[in-house]
Amino acid sequence: MRHTEDANCRGVLPNTLQKKAVEKTSNIAQKAAQEAKAASEAQNIAGQQAARQVKAQLAEKAVQAAKAAEAALSGKEAMVEQLREEVKEARSVVQEETSSLQQAQANLNVAVQAARQSQDQVHDRTLMNAVHTAKSNAANAQAVANGAQRSLREKEELLEAAKRRVDELSNQLQSARQDLVNTNRAAAKANAAANEAKANAARNKRKLAHLRKMRAPRLRAEASS
Repeated sequence: MRHTEDANCRGVLPNTLQKKAVEKTSNIAQKAAQEAKAASEAQNIAGQQAARQVKAQLAEKAVQAAKAAEAALSGKEAMVEQLREEVKEARSVVQEETSSLQQAQANLNVAVQAARQSQDQVHDRTLMNAVHTAKSNAANAQAVANGAQRSLREKEELLEAAKRRVDELSNQLQSARQDLVNTNRAAAKANAAANEAKANAARNKRKLAHLRKMRAPRLRAEASS
C-alpha cells in the first residue's frame, strides 16, 4: 500500500508541475500578446502623432503662404491705386497743356495781326520819324509773333508728351489691374488651402485625443494587474 501511495504522489506531482508550467506559459503568452497589442497601438499613436506634426507643419506653411499672398495682394492694390492717381494727374496735365496751347494759338494770332498792322503803318506814313516808329513797332510785333510761335511749338510738344504719358500709364494700369485679379485669385486659393490644412490638423488632433482616451482605461487595468 505504501508503494502504491508513493507512486500516486509521484504521479500527481509531475501533473501539478506540468499544469503550472502550462499556466505560466499561457500567462507569458497572454502578457506577450498584450504587450504586442500595446506596442502596436503605441506605434499607431506614434505614427498619428508624427502625421499630426507633419499636418500641423503643413498647415503653418499654408498659413504663411496665405499671409504672403495677402501681402502681395495689398501691394498690388496699392500699385493700382497709385497708377490711377498718376493717370488722373497726367490727364489733368493734358487738359492744362491743351488750354495753354489754345491760349498760345490765340496769342500768336494777335501777334501776327499786330505785325501786319505795323507793316501797313510803315507803308502809309511819310514822315521819317513816323516811319522809324512804325518800323520799331513792327519789329517788336514780329518778335512777339516769333516768340508766340516758339511758345506754340513748345506747348504742342508738351501736349504730345502728356498724351504719351497718359497712354503709358493707362497701359500700366490695365496690366496692374489684371495682375491684381490674378493675385486676388491666388490669395483666395492660399486662404482656402490654409483653412483646409488647419481643419485637417484639427481633425487629426481630435482623433488622436480620442484614441488616447479610449486606450487609457486599458493601460490602467493592465498596470493594476
